[in-house]
Amino acid sequence: MPYRITPLVNGEIYHVFNRGVAKLPIFRDRRDYNRFLETIYYYQFQGPKPQFSQLKRFKDFNFEKNKRIVELNCYCLMPNHYHFLLKQLEDNGISEFMNKTSNSYTKYFNTRHTRVGPLLQGQFKAIRIESEEQLIHVSRYIHLNPIVSFLVKDLKEHDWSSYKKYVGLEENKLCNIDLVLSIFKTPQKYEQFVLDQVSYGQSLEMIKHVLIDEK
Repeated sequence: MPYRITPLVNGEIYHVFNRGVAKLPIFRDRRDYNRFLETIYYYQFQGPKPQFSQLKRFKDFNFEKNKRIVELNCYCLMPNHYHFLLKQLEDNGISEFMNKTSNSYTKYFNTRHTRVGPLLQGQFKAIRIESEEQLIHVSRYIHLNPIVSFLVKDLKEHDWSSYKKYVGLEENKLCNIDLVLSIFKTPQKYEQFVLDQVSYGQSLEMIKHVLIDEK
């Protein structure tokens, strides 16, 4: 495994992301997205638990009694990449979580779609969050991905991010939204904070594509 330049420290939060090899899709349909979400929930926890392959048989298993090695604060899955905001809770927690998630999902994807070889582009990237301001701006950047990429016209149409949980439209156990939302008076204030940058983000995306196409 390549040496990681950025050390991953307990108690710190990181913007973690990766994409498919050669920018190829890593999610082809709802089944793939759902499988990945199940995977990232499962590997947040240490301790005795059912094997992932047998998880359906233990649908009432209480994972919350086990210790988490990471805390997921925000996420967004896109057709060929993903973004997380992760807090490391245990030594080597993020690396363990990411490696197990990647290996498990790659095996599933390759089996289901009859392919071989790596699915993701090398080692995941991790950027440390150094301030409260950076935290909220990165969370906004993550949540804006589907709309600035013109994948959806409304962020509430995208089922594969934590945005709907942030604005009170969905309940799930995948992530903890309290850290980011504690900075805002209400979830509606956070929603407005995100939506205020939609047009600007779309403009940047269009400019980026024009510049790439002209090269």
